[in-house]
Amino acid sequence: MKILRRCLALVTCALAVAMSSALGEVWSRFRGPNGSGSVEDGSYPAEFGPEKNLIWKSAVRPGKSSPVLTEKHIFLTAFDEGKLYTLCFSRQTGELLWERAEERAREADINRLNEPAANSPATDGENVYVMFRDTGLISYDAAGKMRWRTPLDPFATLMGHASSPIIAGGSLVVEADQRYGSYIAAFDPANGEFQWRMERQESDGWATPLIYEREGEAPQIVTASRGWVGAHNLSDGKRLWGLKKLPPAIVASPIVDGNTVYIFGYGNEPTSDFAGGFDRRDKDADGILTPEEYAGSAFMLGLAKLDGNRDGILTKEEFLTSARSTIAPSSLMAFRFDGDRASGDRTAAPPRELWRHERSFVGVIPSALIYRGVMYLIKNGGIFETLNPETGEVLKRGRVRQAIEGYSASPVAADGKIYLTSEGGKVSVLKAGPDGEVIAVNDLGEEMFATPALSGGRIFVRTQKALYCFGITE
Repeated sequence: MKILRRCLALVTCALAVAMSSALGEVWSRFRGPNGSGSVEDGSYPAEFGPEKNLIWKSAVRPGKSSPVLTEKHIFLTAFDEGKLYTLCFSRQTGELLWERAEERAREADINRLNEPAANSPATDGENVYVMFRDTGLISYDAAGKMRWRTPLDPFATLMGHASSPIIAGGSLVVEADQRYGSYIAAFDPANGEFQWRMERQESDGWATPLIYEREGEAPQIVTASRGWVGAHNLSDGKRLWGLKKLPPAIVASPIVDGNTVYIFGYGNEPTSDFAGGFDRRDKDADGILTPEEYAGSAFMLGLAKLDGNRDGILTKEEFLTSARSTIAPSSLMAFRFDGDRASGDRTAAPPRELWRHERSFVGVIPSALIYRGVMYLIKNGGIFETLNPETGEVLKRGRVRQAIEGYSASPVAADGKIYLTSEGGKVSVLKAGPDGEVIAVNDLGEEMFATPALSGGRIFVRTQKALYCFGITE
């Protein structure tokens, strides 16, 4: 029976891919096709807004998850009035078709910037799969009927779980790297049951995994977390390889281009005044911080709850041990799978480090983008870089001067255009190429944290107030 259900799931996924081709490339997970952030499937506008190239606009509950698409629907999650929501909109008209609310099974707020519905959903082209860190996994069909629910244990993460689920090879894959008890697991999309679960040595991580597959070889799930890049066999979860070469904080998701995987993360400078930061909060100079003393610091709150004896009291030794473990250069790194190995199981062979770009510039939240042979990075302040993905050479460093603000959304690309979405509500459009020429800045005037979805010449933008669909109308 399990074999039959898995076969049906595979057929459903295949049909979804076939049907979606008429409307553009599949944008069924965070950042679209295999997390690449790019499509080549139509003409897209450079200029748009409430009165220009607007197809439709719909009110939406607040949230930070990014939209995913099927042939007919758009799925989102939201956190509003203390409840967790899954929303389904018509892709054609923007009409809200249904929404389903869930009570939080627990309240594990650590960093409020990472709100409880930050994980983006995934879809197989018909059904939707949502991940809430305070509840677990839930699947609804296209009509909003719950198909199944799989509760998951609380996550021991320093800033709150944020990795989004992906669908690959007839499995729903979840990466759960945390302070202790890390694992990666595959679930049956038909019923939510475990297909396999593999314990991991990695610690905190917030990146969404991707699939690397080379002709004639089994697909690998490539993951990135604190200090580590690694891979698991998609079919059974077997650990294939791991390299402890990454910085300690990995928030941005990895991307793959050809036989090369790109990952970046950040660390603290050796000169960081960790002791001073502790002492300034230790008002009574007793060498410990109570909840009242560390109030307002998500980092210290997480350490008090998850490190040492986990009693909610943070000693100076506990704090300094953890803080010093974050000392490392901020780095963007490239790892290449060599294609010329003459023999042996190449799926179990780790890639080699191709290059690394160490610079304080490297952003924190937005993932990198490779499009038409150029890599793009964006960070707070509207600072961007273009690089040669083969060598790591910086081609240009500049600033989007009309959008000098914070950035949480990852860059996306289509039709020779790069779209950069700021937290203040501006979508800047760059001409694809090493110069990164800014050709338009579109101000929607609403807070934005979600990464836009692109498909069939349409740009789907989620703000804290609305869901927009833009396309060329003139």
